[in-house]
Amino acid sequence: MSETTDATAPPRAAHALPLDINAIERLLPHRYPFLLVDRVATHQPRRRITAIKNVTANEPFFAGHFPGHPIMPGVLVLEALAQAGALMIMLEVEDPARHLIFFTGIDQARFRRPVVPGDQLRLEVEVLAWRSSHGRMSGRAYVEDRLAAEAVLSCHVVQRPEKE
Repeated sequence: MSETTDATAPPRAAHALPLDINAIERLLPHRYPFLLVDRVATHQPRRRITAIKNVTANEPFFAGHFPGHPIMPGVLVLEALAQAGALMIMLEVEDPARHLIFFTGIDQARFRRPVVPGDQLRLEVEVLAWRSSHGRMSGRAYVEDRLAAEAVLSCHVVQRPEKE
């Protein structure tokens, strides 16, 4: 990413939207059961991204959260927002396979409604500030047009360690 969120800087190579799960897996290291983004619907370089998470009854966390009354853990809704933000950044990083994104903070997290099997989460993440390899983003998760969760996320882009 650039030193700032300067909109005049040319974006990296264009990516055809929507991004499917195969493209997402090329950008993020997460895999089942922890990959929580199914599709990228929109992307404005250095500005915002909209991604989708389809919540199914087959999610492994529903077995224990809560039997007979399944609710997606709020922390996983925040993780889905973080992964959407990571995708926005990785779409801009030169050679994403050589980088990782660590989330360094979550502020102002609020949970507005439960997320249940059958819901489709619309994950909207917008850059608040970006300097060098550190950034802050605002994330909101919606079910239909109802806000389910929101938070301010901080992150740091690092070089992936070399494999031996």
